[in-house]
Amino acid sequence: MKTLVNRQFDFMGKRRIAFAISGLLILASIVSLLFQQLNLGLDFTGGTLIEVRYAVAPSLDAIRQVLEQAGFRDVSVQTFGASTEVLIRLQQAFEPDVGEQVVALLRADGDTVELVRAEFVGAQVGEQLRDQSGLGLLLAMAVVMVYVAFRFQYKFAIGAVLALFHDVIIVVGIFSLFQFDFDLTVMAALLAVIGYSLNDTIVVYDRIRETIRTSRIDDMPAIFNEAINLTLSRTLATSGTTLLVLMALLLLGGDMIHHFSIALILGVVVGTFSSIYVAAALLLAVKLERKDLIPPKKEEHETEEELP
Repeated sequence: MKTLVNRQFDFMGKRRIAFAISGLLILASIVSLLFQQLNLGLDFTGGTLIEVRYAVAPSLDAIRQVLEQAGFRDVSVQTFGASTEVLIRLQQAFEPDVGEQVVALLRADGDTVELVRAEFVGAQVGEQLRDQSGLGLLLAMAVVMVYVAFRFQYKFAIGAVLALFHDVIIVVGIFSLFQFDFDLTVMAALLAVIGYSLNDTIVVYDRIRETIRTSRIDDMPAIFNEAINLTLSRTLATSGTTLLVLMALLLLGGDMIHHFSIALILGVVVGTFSSIYVAAALLLAVKLERKDLIPPKKEEHETEEELP
């Protein structure tokens, strides 16, 4: 037992520093969201969507530059499926001949370009998508709280939900701070982050509960440190392999899933941090005790009620 303790990292001893870091990140995220807001993509704001097909895979930067020089604003260019299929998003009102205008500009350099479709995405649809996506996030949080409270105890549910809010706010705040495009793929990534972070938190919580029940000491920080250290290799292995896959998606996946990959990478890093320093450490803040998991035994000898 002594050897095990000597090898432990003192996670709970650094929890105040971790809380300070989390607090600063959350504060910066909220300030950015209030004053700078999100750079909403076409899915939420509405605009013009144009799909073109090239004979040879083009340079996306060259397409973007040509359109911007022609006066189009807020141009987003990405491959769509094959490398010769290009999706162009313009945050402007739809015009019947906008597709032909764009194709004519792209053909000016001698490229063979075919117009596949040109359509308008209404702002009303974008508002509905935004509202439904936000409702989906809140519903996911509520389900998580009920699940964790049922499986563990209500104090665990408080820590888990606050940790998930912590992860979502920081990821969204970074997107606001750096003005990354925030579209439906990023919203999907946020839901995936909730699932990933919750899974990691449940593993840590399960080990904490088991260690509390088997430990003979009442020092909660020491018990938490032991439990977290027992799951540390699993946490790092899972996070590491997940990040390797996400880095491959970021570098090789193309523009279509670029911001999706960024959101997931941020979510994995922040979620791994929060599973230890937010979800677990908050159990100390809400004063989790052994009796919360192990009800005190009833006295064997109880006085009998007196008969009338």
